[in-house]
Amino acid sequence: MKAFMDENFLLDSRPAERLYHEYAQAMPIFDYHSHLPVAQILEDARFSNITQVWLYGDHYKWRAMRACGVPEELVSGVPNAAGDRERFEAWARVVPQTVGNPLYHWTHMELQRYFGIREVLSPKNARAVYDACAEKLAAPEFSVRSIIRRSNVKVICTTDDPTDDLAMHRRLAETDWGTAVHPAWRPDKALTTAADAPLFNAWADRLETAAGMKVGTWDEFLSALWSRHRFFHDAGCRLSDYGIERPWAAAYSAGEIESAFRKLRGSRASLSGAELERYRSALLFEFLKMDAEQDWTQQLHFGAKRDNSSTAFKLRGPDTGYDSIGEFPVGDALVALLDRLESAGKLARTIIYVLNPKDNDMIASIAGSFMDGATPGKIQFGTAWWYNDNKDGMGRQLSALSNCGLLSRFVGMLTDSRSFLSYPRHEYFRRILCNLLGGSVERGELPEDYDLLGGLVRDVSWNNAAAYFKMRGA
Repeated sequence: MKAFMDENFLLDSRPAERLYHEYAQAMPIFDYHSHLPVAQILEDARFSNITQVWLYGDHYKWRAMRACGVPEELVSGVPNAAGDRERFEAWARVVPQTVGNPLYHWTHMELQRYFGIREVLSPKNARAVYDACAEKLAAPEFSVRSIIRRSNVKVICTTDDPTDDLAMHRRLAETDWGTAVHPAWRPDKALTTAADAPLFNAWADRLETAAGMKVGTWDEFLSALWSRHRFFHDAGCRLSDYGIERPWAAAYSAGEIESAFRKLRGSRASLSGAELERYRSALLFEFLKMDAEQDWTQQLHFGAKRDNSSTAFKLRGPDTGYDSIGEFPVGDALVALLDRLESAGKLARTIIYVLNPKDNDMIASIAGSFMDGATPGKIQFGTAWWYNDNKDGMGRQLSALSNCGLLSRFVGMLTDSRSFLSYPRHEYFRRILCNLLGGSVERGELPEDYDLLGGLVRDVSWNNAAAYFKMRGA
């Protein structure tokens, strides 16, 4: 019987062990999609205790704590240094109940990799673990930048609204500390808030200020967005991200969109039904054209059903752990959207993520329909995301990609996290990748050719992403 989480954790064969230890382990990390707070990177922030870096804003842990009956003040309550120990001890009571959930693995990987703690976390040792972590966090090597360097992260992309001034990114770009930090364009508010005119107009007002121009008509709106897109480009941005329920690709006319925008911005009336669908289809198309014209890579995240509990939303707002996998039609509209862009000569490098795993094979096959023979892996079936970034979910995504496309061209894993201790998720992914390949070698399905398979592992871990994204630091 293997020891829990030893050096060959998740590696079930000798070829898998060799692929991981000799080829994957030392590769740097390209974290091309995260929600890390850029202010803490700029400040090289320090944390007083493990609660601050682990439980302030981790929706995965919050959901598990609620499911175990932990009072909300210890879950998403206002951060309070005086109560950090109590909050951590509440989490320690939950950890034994997360067996079978990736949180159990991630928790212990992070304790091992960063703090050298190999004990299984439980209520019995919670106080000792908390104190040991606090002692280590007080050392200079646990500042934010030091954690990033220790994790071998060479490139980070954050998530940024078009109205952001990117001042902190510009200051970071002037420092040479070993990791490049780039903004990523995330204009969801322009798309999603059209169903709520007050929210849209509040955001459009901020856009007017950021762009320094009037936004009263559809043409002015696009001009302001183009201005901000170029501003992001000048600040080093080469990546966009759209977190929307599903693709929008309805037919529309210029007159219909101009009329809808006048209603939304002029009359301050919300859009709905077919009118809303046309507006979103037109704007998404314009955004993706901008990405192509500036030679960016674009990411499309489909399938999240957000804010399911209206009661919790009223109490705590969005992004507090009440989202789920959604049931949205994706295929036909996605094909129509990609075809429309390709026909216009505006199809950029594209990564497509789906939250519902029923769509895996479909998305992998659609991606293969729009390769151009010039850009390797131009249309990517993105890595297992959110509720799928676990052992089974990663295996399903890798299998679908391998069966319907080319695993060898895959740009690999991301953290999609707000925590600076989340980088062992890349290790988790690499171990799963190596185990899948190693198992195939054991069964005689692949040759024991380490130049071939080790090269593939290195490519998926770093090399493909470094070539694909065209960013400083790679």
